[in-house]
Amino acid sequence: MKAQLGIKEAETKKIASLLNKVLADEHVLYIKSRNSHWNVQSPDFHSMHAFFEEIYGELEVTIDEVAERIRTIGHFAVGTMAEYLKLTQLKEMQYKGHDAQGYLKELLADFETIIQSLRDHIEDVAENTKDCGTEDFLIGILQRHEARAWMIRSHLA
Repeated sequence: MKAQLGIKEAETKKIASLLNKVLADEHVLYIKSRNSHWNVQSPDFHSMHAFFEEIYGELEVTIDEVAERIRTIGHFAVGTMAEYLKLTQLKEMQYKGHDAQGYLKELLADFETIIQSLRDHIEDVAENTKDCGTEDFLIGILQRHEARAWMIRSHLA
């Protein structure tokens, strides 16, 4: 059954495309944070291992919320690694070491990339659609990512 949300089909299709790009970015960042969690070697291993677990746990929730938002507006979420890698603006893990600082720097760069694109997506949705629900939804993700980026920067200070 088709969703009747008061938003034109062309708009929901565009929004779903945008959200699938967000979903792809979140998945790539999730995998990178999992890699960091599994492979970190550091004098403060336990705290960094737990910190990376916090990051991927938060991203796991965001991933589910993004996919469900896509379904809420009447479209389908992408769900394969091939699709994620095609849609993402991020690169797979570039850092080849195993120390916490190297992982943190790469994750911070990715969070900041996503933050910047979320701002663009929010502006696009606000100016070109009637979907204030998705606009608000993206603002929530933006705020969580800004807080996470601040925490990572604090580890790097």
